[in-house]
Amino acid sequence: MKAIRVNNFGPPEVLLLEEVPAPAPGAGQVLVTVKAVGVNPVDTYLRSGLYRPDLKLPYTPGQDAAGIIAAIGPEVRHRAVGQRVYIARSLSGTYAEQVLCKEFQTQPLPQGISFAQGAAIGVPYGAAYRALFQRAGAKAGETVLVHGASGGVGIAALQLARAAGLRVIGTAGSAPGRALVLAQGAHHVLDHRAAGYLDQLPELTCGKGVDVILEMLANVNLDRDLNVLATGGRAVVIGSRGTVVIDPRTAMGREASILGMTLFNASEKELASMHAA
Repeated sequence: MKAIRVNNFGPPEVLLLEEVPAPAPGAGQVLVTVKAVGVNPVDTYLRSGLYRPDLKLPYTPGQDAAGIIAAIGPEVRHRAVGQRVYIARSLSGTYAEQVLCKEFQTQPLPQGISFAQGAAIGVPYGAAYRALFQRAGAKAGETVLVHGASGGVGIAALQLARAAGLRVIGTAGSAPGRALVLAQGAHHVLDHRAAGYLDQLPELTCGKGVDVILEMLANVNLDRDLNVLATGGRAVVIGSRGTVVIDPRTAMGREASILGMTLFNASEKELASMHAA
């Protein structure tokens, strides 16, 4: 079969289309014929060697995909050949014609959802769910600020937060992005390119501050985030592209928490709860 392979860390040019042996499913594993693949920022970080430089070369990139089960191994209980599924992580990488997965890394894909839509579920919705509920412990009635709410994880977080009864304030840097955020159900949207845009939050929260912040670019925003958190507020770092200096006293005064997050640390049980939601 054909697969995209990375033999050396580097720029996009290191991605090579190669012939590789088709994997065979073992116990508790399924083989999926890929119909659509999700491309996520983490794929580029891994390829460049900036994230998890211990990753064994060569490898096939990709976390997300959707397709049809082509074969199942022994001890597979809840999947069948011919079943439509989406993939959230795999054993062999999703940039390929076929992907080997543990059974729990696949989820049923309803007929009303396209393969392209299914391939966009795993990382965006998994990251949003983990940040909101498994790390921040967000609850109905709380207010969440979603930085970069027009992006993949941002839209997912907005939808999940609204469904769980949270009040959502999103940010976006363009007029089309802000329109999208409102269309997806945000109660308010802010222009994060405007100077002092966070100064609007005291009025929007009746002086309380926000309970949860989902931070996509911590090196730019984290120090300012601490100033707009409510007492007991939580800022979850989903992404960062550098270092940041903060004043710990700001966090102390609010008894605020700064929480890191990565899907790579999610247990099988946590992954199951994400996709059950």
